[in-house]
Amino acid sequence: MTLFKTEKLILERGRLPVVSYFQMFADTLFGFFALYLLTKVLGKTQMSQLSAFDFVSAVIMGELVGNALFDDNASILEIGYILFLWGGLLYITEIISQKFKGTRALLEGSPAIVIQNGKMIRDIMKKSKLDVNQLQHLLRSKDIFSVREVEYAILETNGTLSVLKKSDYQTPNRKDMKLAPQDVKLSVGLINDGEIIYDNLTEKNLTEEWLMEELQKQGFDSVKDVFYAEYLRDEELLVLPFVNQGHRRYHR
Repeated sequence: MTLFKTEKLILERGRLPVVSYFQMFADTLFGFFALYLLTKVLGKTQMSQLSAFDFVSAVIMGELVGNALFDDNASILEIGYILFLWGGLLYITEIISQKFKGTRALLEGSPAIVIQNGKMIRDIMKKSKLDVNQLQHLLRSKDIFSVREVEYAILETNGTLSVLKKSDYQTPNRKDMKLAPQDVKLSVGLINDGEIIYDNLTEKNLTEEWLMEELQKQGFDSVKDVFYAEYLRDEELLVLPFVNQGHRRYHR
């Protein structure tokens, strides 16, 4: 039963008894925690790096729960049975694909080389339902505005494009320039939307007093005037004020 039909049924019957609201609350609460548990068990591929099969599975799972929640005749046990039956099938499918490598191409698909040695592979693109305009769009998302820059391009199972540029267009690194290696530093945000992120402050062994001193050095009297502040060891604190579209500061 769809949500529209449920609302129509409510209007036809008039006001629902209090027991029905408690039942709806219990069903919704159960469905929420059951879905949360399933996403944890099934792994991150259900939320990111979605293949076509993962996407369809997630949609069907949500549809099953939604229909069950708005079905007057469905109990919590029935909702749980349907949900965990479908989740169990997905889990078994995942185990099979991990244990038997030959099933991965069937269940998850396989990457497709759409550009090889600088040339578009037309039959692979046709098989992948990818036209030239779509390929150019995917390349632009990688900051590549000409096909001549590409040596290899691989269409991944989740629809993203992995690109290997030709050597003339690759960015040189420190090793290529024979420079001495440097320590890699990870920046952290200390202020976000006018509020101090105390966990990050503690992680970097910094104090609120030190932070306020750094803000005052850059002309900020209050944390509430700072939109974002980023800390990087041995570098000046990056402080960004609240700025409107006209690039002028404004006070909240």
